[in-house]
Amino acid sequence: MKIPFINRIRTGGDEPGPECGPATDTPALWIHPEQLTKLPPCQMHCPNSGDIRGWLGIIAQREKTGLSLEEAFERAWLRLVEFNPMPATIGRICPHPCETDCTRGDKDGAVSINAMERFLGDWAVERDLRFPPAPEPSHPESIGVIGSGPAGLSFTYHMARRGYRVTIYDRQAAPGGMLRYGIPSYRLPVGTLDREVRRILDLGVELRLDSDVGAGLSLETLRERHAVIFLGIGAQKARGLGVPGETGPGVYSGIEYLRARKEGEPVELGATTAVIGGGNTAIDAARMARRDGAEVVLVYRRTREEMPAIEAETEDALIEGVSFELLAAPTQIIRADGKVSAIEIQRMSLGEPDASGRRRPVPVEGDLCRLDVDSVIVAVSQEPDIDEDGGFPDIHGWIETGEDGRIGPGLWAGGDDRGLGIASLAVSHGRHAAEAAHAELRGLPAPGSQLPRTPARPGVKPDFYEGHLATSPPRRPEDTWLAEPDREITETLTPEEAAYEAERCLSCGLCIGCDQCWMYCNAGGFVRLNQVGPGSYYAYLSDICEGCGKCIEVCPTGYLSPRAEGG
Repeated sequence: MKIPFINRIRTGGDEPGPECGPATDTPALWIHPEQLTKLPPCQMHCPNSGDIRGWLGIIAQREKTGLSLEEAFERAWLRLVEFNPMPATIGRICPHPCETDCTRGDKDGAVSINAMERFLGDWAVERDLRFPPAPEPSHPESIGVIGSGPAGLSFTYHMARRGYRVTIYDRQAAPGGMLRYGIPSYRLPVGTLDREVRRILDLGVELRLDSDVGAGLSLETLRERHAVIFLGIGAQKARGLGVPGETGPGVYSGIEYLRARKEGEPVELGATTAVIGGGNTAIDAARMARRDGAEVVLVYRRTREEMPAIEAETEDALIEGVSFELLAAPTQIIRADGKVSAIEIQRMSLGEPDASGRRRPVPVEGDLCRLDVDSVIVAVSQEPDIDEDGGFPDIHGWIETGEDGRIGPGLWAGGDDRGLGIASLAVSHGRHAAEAAHAELRGLPAPGSQLPRTPARPGVKPDFYEGHLATSPPRRPEDTWLAEPDREITETLTPEEAAYEAERCLSCGLCIGCDQCWMYCNAGGFVRLNQVGPGSYYAYLSDICEGCGKCIEVCPTGYLSPRAEGG
């Protein structure tokens, strides 16, 4: 659909003047455009600031640039992994805040960015695509990374691809951190994680497992070996409730329980278990306990609206039969002959907001009740597990860093050890720390943000585009979820679905080669380029422009803007 030009540049008089100028009895006001790339809302809300518009545009505009669908997928994957080396992994578990303010959302549904990320990740895994080799010659400095979770793997990747020799140290028997040991297989299959980790290691990375820094291997020893150390130790130490009866059999931490299940170890839950908490670990533990055959009640001290867990995962937990006991906090775990028999619950109400912005739970005096259970899984919070004898800085709680993750000379950190967050934020921490560490080692200026400053949203015209409903990723029938407990519930888009979904992207703030400016320019101020690509289709000839402003009116993506005075 073409948008007709609407003349809004007349400066005076009641009657409209000529199409390309003001009424004849008023001074001329010329509006010259500028081609200005703007910040799309998806990139604005992505924790890793990935070039979402860029890699979607490669697929959506493939016919204009002469690419086959296969070529477009591969180029899009290469653009995607410039920011995130594990798209098949992150595409499965990220709560996709990038989609929350998608310009298409109010029209016919946000673009399914997360499903597209997963598709490209799986597409590359199936074809065994490799990262481009590191440049030669490599840099002489050696890099040490403690922890192989999402932050450590991201830092490793971004240093290795710049030509550094990287060694990862991890206390576990296999890499991945909480990606491997804390996320159930029905959300993230181990095989998918393994293949994406292997691709990173194939950049020449050395992996030393069963290496517990602090227990026989000090931080100072590693600093003698390596020019830079990155701490990506995560938050794998569970916090307890601090209530009577908590210590003893039948009480598990959420991460302890999930780890045991991922490693195939049996856990005796009994017929009924209570899961304490409202975050992602609590929801994962509750859903896993249902797969172990237990009746599960999730006890949370606030309302569902305040739960920090991913909303979609909470909905799935309800589908699987998890019941919720809200505005409730355990005050003690009751035992009979040493075994868990019940929990005592204090009813709560919501008071004023606390530092998190959520309303603070306040006990309702005298309102106690008993909930009969056979076991308790505590998933209220986690914190870094740091060996104070390992030579680490004086750290109590979260590691404090600069914005780029810097702790001190040659020492950086990222991921959940800086504060609990989603995996894509940890990937971002690793990338930013690598950029800063590389700049420091090579004597380069500190990296700054390369994001456009001007938001695209106000100038985009969704009505220019035809309506097309979003493609939802296929899912298995609900009655099979618990029957096949470790099998993935959500499936990957087909190539045809992925191509369709990419074409729904409005490319907010960047040229899509729609030809509107060229068609509406009377003066011929736009000339098509010989070599075109997403965002680059036309040259603007300012000396020919008549300043009528029509091109700005009809540009559907908001790429053309009035040039600032004197610009």
